[in-house]
Amino acid sequence: MSSTSLTSPTSPTTLLQPSLPHLTQATAPLTCAIHAVNEYGESLSINIPAERPLTVYVDKRELVTLMTLGAHPELLVLGYLRNQRLIASAFDVESITVDWDVGVAAVKTHGGIADLEEKTAKRVVTTGCGQGSMFGGLMDEVDQIRLPLDASISQAQLYALVNTIRLKESTYKSAGSVHACALFAMLGGEPSMLLFIEDVGRHNAIDTLAGWLAMQNDEAVLSADKIFYTTGRLTSEMVIKSAQMGVPIVVSRSGITQMGHQVAELVGLCAIGRATNKHFVCYSQRARLQLEPALAGNKPIRD
Repeated sequence: MSSTSLTSPTSPTTLLQPSLPHLTQATAPLTCAIHAVNEYGESLSINIPAERPLTVYVDKRELVTLMTLGAHPELLVLGYLRNQRLIASAFDVESITVDWDVGVAAVKTHGGIADLEEKTAKRVVTTGCGQGSMFGGLMDEVDQIRLPLDASISQAQLYALVNTIRLKESTYKSAGSVHACALFAMLGGEPSMLLFIEDVGRHNAIDTLAGWLAMQNDEAVLSADKIFYTTGRLTSEMVIKSAQMGVPIVVSRSGITQMGHQVAELVGLCAIGRATNKHFVCYSQRARLQLEPALAGNKPIRD
């Protein structure tokens, strides 16, 4: 395992502009090989995901321990802080240093986090796997979220997005037992994948996407309508985090919970689930989906 230094290539250099945080690029193996036995009694050598703890310290104060694959730990930590509303933007952070030898992420802010004890005192146990809790103030801010009013996706674009995920080489295909999330942008009329992330929990994956997005200074990317894809179910936590990133359309291979549906309707987010091959179910804000039923082919005959 190693840790090298990275300063964002898009960081402003003038004193009049804030700078994006200095991030290390800590690396760790995403899988490990073990010996197992199958149903025939045959010995196998297989790869499994390499789950590891990462304890986050903010200005030398311990905050939380995240269980993660560790593909992009600095972005995970940044996105976690942003999604928990502990920081307003990436510009509040001076640096994030990850050392896998001790399993620690050290966050240094510019001016500290005001009322940190109060903000972290209230926790809500969630259905998230891995780190199943979030700080309770998030639900209080749902009414303040504003998503692009005219963002939409066609059925053909939805199929193209799902096919892009299907063709993606992944840890899941080689080792299983992980969730995948991806962020797409509508560029040139087609969904273009910006980043694909896998982790032991879907919340970690979306937090990493949020961290990556917070580091961007590309106006074309920031201004484009975005689509979030996840292999996990659309719980209230996932819908809120998507909306916090300004994403108006969410696609899932799984389904949606009652509270996830309520939040999606409240913030105007189009939630599409059960999206595999040419099948899908649009749960909310169907006006954002331009239906083209002929593309689905013949409807199967059921007894």
